[in-house]
Formats: sequence, structure tokens, C-alpha cells
Amino acid sequence: MTPYRRVLLKLSGEALMGRQGYGIDPAIVQSIAADVAEVVGTGTQLAIVVGGGNIFRGLKGSAAGMDRATADYVGMLATVMNAITLQDGLERAGVPTRVQSAISMQEVAEPYIRRRAIRHLEKGRVVVFAAGCGNPFFTTDTTAALRAAEINADVVFKATKVDGVYDKDPAVYPDAVRFDHLTFMDVLSGELEVMDGTAIALCKDNSIPIVVFDLFGRGNIRRAVGGEPVGTRIVSSV
Repeated sequence: MTPYRRVLLKLSGEALMGRQGYGIDPAIVQSIAADVAEVVGTGTQLAIVVGGGNIFRGLKGSAAGMDRATADYVGMLATVMNAITLQDGLERAGVPTRVQSAISMQEVAEPYIRRRAIRHLEKGRVVVFAAGCGNPFFTTDTTAALRAAEINADVVFKATKVDGVYDKDPAVYPDAVRFDHLTFMDVLSGELEVMDGTAIALCKDNSIPIVVFDLFGRGNIRRAVGGEPVGTRIVSSV
């Protein structure tokens, strides 16, 4: 038995492209699918929120002159492409999966309905939440916190390209220090680049811990969900 009954996994779009400069790396998708299959096999209920930055990022589109709301909607559509790709990879790994979209597109995904999502989880299916929260000006990090609260998840796991939260960018500063534990207030007051402030505040208000860990370590999803000390854990008080 894992220490968690129901978890939400946040995957960035950039993580799906691996070392490619754009798009989706099928090998990464299959690696994620294999890890998720192990987690689901233990009886843990798992939902996923996926970003779209490997295809289109709303903030960059806005900076390039697009209307911000329009750019964000394009980004939401990119997350649907990622979600459908993940669904395919998961089902090829033997994991029954449903995609629920916050923007109606019934030919390829179910609409987001909270009670239906919970029922899927109770039946052992993975639910991939796509199209963000359906509104511009909100990130997929905020969507992850929101959906976690809505489905009563025990924890949010944020899978990234680094092995935790640092005091500064470890790719730029070799002396960057990694934290094992932080409080929500540490993150907010220190302006640490974990998730945006709205997402952190939502998790803080609903007492949902966040674990930030390296997606690319084989088996890391299973280890994180299993309660092993992987990455950085963010809670109300240390």
C-alpha cells in the first residue's frame, strides 16, 4: 500500500519533448506510461494535468504581440494534443485512461465533470485533465492545484526537469542549494520558481502538499507516490 489514496500528477509540456526542441518524444511518453502503470497497479488513484509548452505557450505568444486571451486559448488546445497522446501511451501500457477537457470537444474528449472524474478514478482509470481550467490568464499549475482540490487529492506531484526546488537556477549557478522541505510561505515569500503564486495559495488554503521531483529518473513517479524521499516536499509547516 502507498501512503496516498488519490494523487494528482502535474506534467509540463516541455517534459514531454525530452531533449527535442519541440513536440513530443514517444520514448518519454512510454517511460511515463510504464511508471504510471506501476503506480496504478498498487491501487493508487491517479489523475494527470498536462501543460502545452512543448507546442505553444500563451505567455510567449502574448509577448510576441498576440492578444493574451487568444494566446492562452491556443495554449489550451496544445494541452489537449498532449493529453490525447498521453492517453494513447497509457492505454498501450495497459492503463485504462479518460481525457476530460475543460473546453468542449466531444469527438476526442469527455467534458470536464467533477463527479464523473471521481467515478473514473474510483474504477481504477487514470484521468487526464486537458485544456487547463478553460479560462485564459490561468496556468496549468493553477489548474493542477484546482483539480487536486476538486477531486480531493492527497497530494500534488510536480514532475520537472530538475530534482527538486533550489534557491536559484542550478543550470546557471553551480552553487545552487536544493531544499528537501519547504513551507508554502517559504515559497511565496522567497518567490521560488516552483509553481505560480495562485497555485501555491490554492494548495496552502486546502492543505494539499506538493512534491517537486525529477521526471526523468526511471521509476521516480513510483518512488514519489510510494512516499520515498524524492525531490522537495512543500507543506503547511515543516
